[in-house]
Amino acid sequence: MACEKQVWGLILTCFLIIWWVCEAKVSVSSTITNDNEEKVNLSLYYESLCPFCANFIVNQLVKVFKTDLISIVNLRLVPWGNTQISPNNTWICQHGVDECRLDVAEACAIKLWPSVETHFKFIYCIERLHLMNRHTEWQSCFGATGLNPTPLRNCYTNGLGYQIEKEYAGETARLNPPHRFVPWVLVNNQPLQEDYQNFIAYICRAYRGHKIPQACKSGFPEINSSEIGTSTPQVCNVGEVKT
Repeated sequence: MACEKQVWGLILTCFLIIWWVCEAKVSVSSTITNDNEEKVNLSLYYESLCPFCANFIVNQLVKVFKTDLISIVNLRLVPWGNTQISPNNTWICQHGVDECRLDVAEACAIKLWPSVETHFKFIYCIERLHLMNRHTEWQSCFGATGLNPTPLRNCYTNGLGYQIEKEYAGETARLNPPHRFVPWVLVNNQPLQEDYQNFIAYICRAYRGHKIPQACKSGFPEINSSEIGTSTPQVCNVGEVKT
């Protein structure tokens, strides 16, 4: 009889342990789901050789990673920009053939390295070289970031990169309202228009979660009044011909 009680006691103990573990998993899963749902969607539509896009990526957007803002942000990069498709399906990139090539390379990076921290550092490297008038040295970014060049080169040459770009072209064309220039920045699908450099303020304002990052508490963002007040927006407009 005593042995039977011990058996039932063990069964009850095991049941309680299993129940507790399941409850804990559900609780953790719920927390993760809630955190993801509360994140702010930040999207950048751009082209690789627009100097204003490069400047924004290198000097502004990087703050998402240099602060703790990335903890509340889902960042998407869409490298197509103001590229046009002619009737014979030829791509006409605003800043020439090199831009077409680099848009494809950056699209491949986004596809091959889904982690935003990983593909951003590669794109950051390319755009930084562009600001130094050295974009033709972009392949040095493999060594600078420690990324394997083979998958990206395959993506570029086997047609996958061009397919990704065509998808980005369709997505860009469906923007509502249509984009008028790049960089074209959206926070939770709302375009910031010419006020894109103030994106951190919009992110902090849009966040509805409880884990407020320090970046939203410490006086961010600083609005550059000289930039906002200029009569010439720091953008590459749709339809402009660049040389």
